Amino acid sequence: MTLAQSKVTAQGQISVPAAVRRKLGVGPGSVLEWEQEGEKIVVRRAGRYSSEDMHRALFPKGPPKPRKLAELKEGIRRYVRKRYARR
Repeated sequence: MTLAQSKVTAQGQISVPAAVRRKLGVGPGSVLEWEQEGEKIVVRRAGRYSSEDMHRALFPKGPPKPRKLAELKEGIRRYVRKRYARR
């Protein structure tokens, strides 16, 4: 289903129709990303990433191994000692 249409100018510019701007929540100064997915071009507002995208970026090798509470407390204790040690 087509939401709206735009024409390309001789300079390669397009106008984003009002219905699309409202749907994407964009206005003056907003950045749009263009991405190819197979035979389609997808346009989205830049900076909107899913939690899954963020997780893949933070943990490219998969989720970190689970740690016990005692291990976490020991790590915090070491950090505080190092950070606030008298010199």
